[in-house]
Amino acid sequence: MDSVKKSEMTLTVTASFPPVRACIFDMDGLLINTEDMYTLCANNILEKYGRPPIPWSIKAKLMGVPGSSTGEVFHSWAQLPISREQYDQEQKEQQMLHFPHCKPLPGVEELLLTLTSANNVNGDKVHIALASSSIKENFQLKVSKLENQKLFNAFLEHRRVLGDDPRLQKGRGKPAPDIFLMALKTINDSLSEGESPITPEECLVFEDSVPGVEAARRAKMRVVWVPHAGLATEYRGLEQKVLAGRIGLVPIGDEHQLGEVDDGWGTHLPSLENFPYRNFGIYV
Repeated sequence: MDSVKKSEMTLTVTASFPPVRACIFDMDGLLINTEDMYTLCANNILEKYGRPPIPWSIKAKLMGVPGSSTGEVFHSWAQLPISREQYDQEQKEQQMLHFPHCKPLPGVEELLLTLTSANNVNGDKVHIALASSSIKENFQLKVSKLENQKLFNAFLEHRRVLGDDPRLQKGRGKPAPDIFLMALKTINDSLSEGESPITPEECLVFEDSVPGVEAARRAKMRVVWVPHAGLATEYRGLEQKVLAGRIGLVPIGDEHQLGEVDDGWGTHLPSLENFPYRNFGIYV
């Protein structure tokens, strides 16, 4: 196994992996800047009630955790003089106001455009799917801008799996692997005649959150972790543990599903700009 240093990241390349045939994308904080919007919405409410802005030490515990923005960790820290129900209502009002202004993150447009016509080194078409914990109502708000509608046209309608998809078991959000396995199923169910089913080992997941990386590892898929700069700072020195899925932010058991530190299944990148396709057997 060869390790190649690139700025602060380590890209681990190993010949034991098959070329990638499917790329599965998270959305929030990976494709569009919704994490900054979530922070803005929370901070506007905190400021209204004389509370300080949410620090990354707290936000890092919320990212990628379903329902965490109105959960115990946040409210124990925030100590707001309002009920959780009122906070939830005010948060929804803020989101209605700000979500339509989400923007694509650096490198996203080029990456999706490239992958829609890419093959791997074996000549197999590379397929893409979306696996986002966002519920449909929020998803539609976030992609309502024409620029974002065009961006998400890269994902076929039947290859989008959202957090409230009825095919997903309730209570099995990330870090459980279900959403990524369902996304793979949507691809396999719509392959062209002559294409063999894609295995989890032939999938590459793109994630920004720590629970999302863990979900990918539990699904037995390779993963690219592209954290927000603030989140990356919180996990400095723990990158390989994150890539192994072994942070345990939301314990769900079944630790046999997790990876091992430095096993080569994960890659840490600062952004999606200048994506290293060849490291994953993708030909462009």
